[in-house]
Amino acid sequence: MRAPVIVHCDWSLHPRKRWMTAALPRGGRYLLGAPEPVGDTATLLARLRGAGPLLIGFDFPIGLPAAYGARTGFADFPTALAGFGTGDWADWFSVSREPGQISLHRPFYPHAPGGRKRDHLTAGLDLPGFEALLRLCDRKTPTRPAACALFWTLGGNQVGKAAITGWQEVLQPNLSRIGLWPFQGRLHDLLARHATVVAETYPAEAYGQIGITKSAQWSKRNQDHRRAHAAAPLLDWIARRGHDATPALRAQIRAGFSPGPEGEDQFDALAGLCAMLDVVQGHLPEGAPEQPDIRQWEGWILGQQP
Repeated sequence: MRAPVIVHCDWSLHPRKRWMTAALPRGGRYLLGAPEPVGDTATLLARLRGAGPLLIGFDFPIGLPAAYGARTGFADFPTALAGFGTGDWADWFSVSREPGQISLHRPFYPHAPGGRKRDHLTAGLDLPGFEALLRLCDRKTPTRPAACALFWTLGGNQVGKAAITGWQEVLQPNLSRIGLWPFQGRLHDLLARHATVVAETYPAEAYGQIGITKSAQWSKRNQDHRRAHAAAPLLDWIARRGHDATPALRAQIRAGFSPGPEGEDQFDALAGLCAMLDVVQGHLPEGAPEQPDIRQWEGWILGQQP
């Protein structure tokens, strides 16, 4: 099997905040490039595939809570993904504006703030509590707090609206041309069978995996903090793994990435890429448990240990 090109996309609802970093195989190691804008999502995979087999990670959810997925009538997540937005599921991607609109066929809520409660969502979906909306990989770990539930679309850490754009713009148009990890197999098996493999990532999970210590004393949104707390661990990780980095990337790391709001996105694009490289090269297990719910519905965050 040829070593894949590895790309990590730090995703956002807003196109200007979508950044990606790529690693190109060079013998037994990789050359890491500087972060760049994702650009036109309609051509993204085609552009990246030109360099060889491709593993691409996105930090939006790829999967459904099992308690919800099992009630859809679809066989599994890839089948459901192909059906969402069509037929009886035509409104699936439309975020509910009022509690009365929430249903199995329209699960995202709320469209805007103002008297919106999580209880509205669990009642509308007939689920026992908000925990049922979390996938196993979303739950709190020793190194990070719980992620936000897929269907809850309010607050600074919400992921639902970004997932909607990622699924509609990237995954659905390419379903017949990609392997979806872990639903369709283990990572190296998928890379041997597919020209493009897609996996879910989570930069907050990647920090500790590559040696970046997070604490309340610093913020990834601050360039000076990124320079002081993340530059040395990133450069050390590149050296320890025997990889190389372009001069442009080294300069960005030493500077703490860009001073504007895009700086944190550039940082996350690189952190996620480093963790992906560790999985591909065997320094870190891919992580997905062999539980039926995980493989059928929920998926997993690449490299997160169960």
